[in-house]
Amino acid sequence: MSESKVELDKLYSQRFPEKERAQKHAIWKVLCGEFFSRHVKPTDTVVDIGAGYCEFINNIPAGRKIAVDLNPDVHRFAAPDVRVINESCTAIRELAGDSVDVVFMSNFLEHLPNKELVLDTFRECRRILRPGGRVLVLQPNIRYLPGEYWDYFDHHTPLTERSLVEGLQLAGLEPTTVIARFLPYTTKSRLPQAPWLVQLYLKLPLAWHILGKQAFVVAQKNS
Repeated sequence: MSESKVELDKLYSQRFPEKERAQKHAIWKVLCGEFFSRHVKPTDTVVDIGAGYCEFINNIPAGRKIAVDLNPDVHRFAAPDVRVINESCTAIRELAGDSVDVVFMSNFLEHLPNKELVLDTFRECRRILRPGGRVLVLQPNIRYLPGEYWDYFDHHTPLTERSLVEGLQLAGLEPTTVIARFLPYTTKSRLPQAPWLVQLYLKLPLAWHILGKQAFVVAQKNS
């Protein structure tokens, strides 16, 4: 195991202890059932890039589920119906072109060292997506987090909803939904925390404009 891998494992175990991971899983179950499932058909093939603890891919109803992450420990968190691929987000060799309906990314792009890799990731999304396929990006919005964004040691690349849109367009994807303020910054935020509060929050878009510090962008591959 590399020294950097050991350091990252230590960092994430401190940031997300087991008790908090269980709470996050419960929150993501609501997010998937009440919101993200609107963008995913029950028969879709879905890829979760930077799957981490697999909160999204384990909970989203879909026909075929794939978690992509360089970390081999992802196998420990993936549900039995989730295929795990340990490959780079810029070169997912196990997936053929035009083979996927939905690509999802959550709180992932800020960990990439530079915007060139962000663009390469979007281009790889376009390659694996079928025509009409969709990219769903949930991302901390630096516009509303000028200081807090840098509280995490492994944050490198700041993005707003507008730079997300430009990057997706450069990669040949067409944005169809842009929500500048959607979810609070992290599950460590004061609100919402409990699953029932998340459910209520999702039904009150006005609250998004007050508490939302993450952008949500959907882009489509047209051809």
